[in-house]
Amino acid sequence: MTTTYELTDLDKLEAEAVHIFREVAATIERPALLFSGGKDSVVMLHLATKAFWPAPVPFPVMHIDTGQNFDEVIKFRDDTVERFGLRLIVASVQDDIDAGRATEIGGPLGPRNKLQTISLLRGIKENQFGAVFGGARRDEEKARAKERVFSFRDEFGQWDPKNQRPELWSLYNGRHHKGENMRVFPLSNWTELDIWKYILREQIDLPELYYAQTRTVVERDGMLLAVNRFIEPENGEVPFEAMVRFRTVGDATCTGCVESDAVTREQVVDEVAAVRVTERGATRADDRISEAGMEDRKKEGYF
Repeated sequence: MTTTYELTDLDKLEAEAVHIFREVAATIERPALLFSGGKDSVVMLHLATKAFWPAPVPFPVMHIDTGQNFDEVIKFRDDTVERFGLRLIVASVQDDIDAGRATEIGGPLGPRNKLQTISLLRGIKENQFGAVFGGARRDEEKARAKERVFSFRDEFGQWDPKNQRPELWSLYNGRHHKGENMRVFPLSNWTELDIWKYILREQIDLPELYYAQTRTVVERDGMLLAVNRFIEPENGEVPFEAMVRFRTVGDATCTGCVESDAVTREQVVDEVAAVRVTERGATRADDRISEAGMEDRKKEGYF
């Protein structure tokens, strides 16, 4: 008697991502995985460990550190690197500011997300990475929806949406000349709900910021910002306590939280299944700069 097994949607997404990791490792020299400690990079690392098990992950992880990250996320990043025995490379925005390669916008507590591009390109060049894995998903934002799985970047790290390669039948072309590189997105076809269903299925640990707690917040520009060492109440703002969680954990100066009662993975899955606004659109101030803000940043070399 033959037993048949039908793959679930998560099984198919996992298999695709594992294939992408192995394809890059087999065809492109010196890849690296961008790892911030956020949920997408954590899932990406989990998939990488599966792709090469029982061998260790055969490439380093790199964090583009704005210097304004949530303390909980940095601790989680370091604990994860130690647990998996990974080599961590940190490309620091502060180093680029100190060296005069980048200029702060809005003073010491101004958002630094845009400055990450400078540090990212420097990190790629200094380490001669031929490919960098990123956790971007097509459902996040309109510019990301144009991205291929293998995203070709020229010698300046720039992205041209008209100069991308066909990926028929999941065949990927990672060829590039010296100085050029590929950004590779194993989670391209995943949604936020897929990510959380996978986190639930695999029992993946995340920073506690992703789960609802009573936190002190202020309302600013239509968002709730958690009060911390980077966010202090401004004139006229009255801090108050609310049950909130973070859907994404970028730069602490521009990443908002949402009111929520979801304290477990199961509850987050139910909550995400009901929302109709992407996590970046709802909680990232830096994505509200202009209608084409993300696309412009990507053309400059952003993730």
